[in-house]
Amino acid sequence: MDRAKNKHQVLSLITTVGSQADAQRLAQGLLAARLAACVQVEPGLVSHYRWQGKGQQEGELRLTIKSTVRALPPLLAHLREHHPYELPQLVWQVLEASPEYAAWVEGELSAPAGAGQPGPA
Repeated sequence: MDRAKNKHQVLSLITTVGSQADAQRLAQGLLAARLAACVQVEPGLVSHYRWQGKGQQEGELRLTIKSTVRALPPLLAHLREHHPYELPQLVWQVLEASPEYAAWVEGELSAPAGAGQPGPA
C-alpha cells in the first residue's frame, strides 16, 4: 500500500452495550488508556438478533471509537477484557481522514495523559 496514503487514516471501531453506565465506563477507560482519541455514544438503538437459538430484541447504545490501526491489537484486548457482553460486536474499518484530523487522533493516542487539547469528534 502507498505509504503516503496511510498517513491520513483513522480506525473507526463500533461496538454496542446495553446501558449508559456501561457506555460511559468503556469510553472513559479507553480514553484513560490512550487507546481512543474519541468515543461517540449514540443512544436509542433497538437490536433484533438471534442468540442461543432464540429471537431477541434489546435496547442498546452504539459506541463509535476513533483510534489508529497500530492501536487495534491493544484496543481489542481492552474491549474483550472490559466489555460487559459475552460476545461483543467488534467491527472496524480504516477510514481516510483529513491530515489535521488524523494527526489529532494520532496525537491523542501518544500524548501523556492530560496533555491533549479538546478537539473534534
